[in-house]
Amino acid sequence: MSGGVGPSSDIRLPKEEETITHTTAFTKEGTQKPQPRRGFFTFQQLNALAVIIVLSASGMVSIEDFGFVLFSLIYMYFISRVAFPSIHSYSDPPVFGQRNRILSLYVFIGALVGLFFPIAYIFEGIFEEDKEGIKAAAPHVFLLAAQIFMEGVSFSGGFSLPIRVFVPVFYNSRRIFTIVEWFRSEINKVEMEYGGNTRRLYVGRALALANMAFWCFNLFGFLLPVYLPKAFKIYYSSAHKAKD
Repeated sequence: MSGGVGPSSDIRLPKEEETITHTTAFTKEGTQKPQPRRGFFTFQQLNALAVIIVLSASGMVSIEDFGFVLFSLIYMYFISRVAFPSIHSYSDPPVFGQRNRILSLYVFIGALVGLFFPIAYIFEGIFEEDKEGIKAAAPHVFLLAAQIFMEGVSFSGGFSLPIRVFVPVFYNSRRIFTIVEWFRSEINKVEMEYGGNTRRLYVGRALALANMAFWCFNLFGFLLPVYLPKAFKIYYSSAHKAKD
């Protein structure tokens, strides 16, 4: 699963991170050799695609969000041709190594806060008939699922490391706006004389606030100051070695 925090993605579960993120290996002499890439559609991508289809069929996804996903796909291919082409016939190595326990924990927390809990909140809202809560949370979940799918495309498609960085940064930036709208909707439930139970009211607020805090930190405290510079350093270092 994903979201901008793993070697090639935002949120990637530990098991997936260990099995599919490295596409290069080293010979005894220390030289890199290409490894086979994963094929299109992993289990995580299929799950993300299922979430995308369900939310789209429900009518809770705006045309603007659909347009954003389509634009991200087109623009990803565009900048991969004009700005950041692949340097090698194999993918760049993971930015933070193959196994990082702290990062794995961070990834797991992000998966719970960003995807699993909001999905559970949406399903409960169906039984509680909380249409406003579902409608407010759906854009974030849709865009995160789309991000997971697009990160899989950027990795298995053999795109360069800057392109794989572009996906979580691009989507994380967009999702912050949807989370703000979600939080505003939860706060305004009191003014609209919310008829549901009080527990769900506070859970919705806490979940929206937790997502706002996590994804703002992820973008401004991790992706932009840490992940992005390291990824570009690896890319340009590889480009320099390729020229030599």
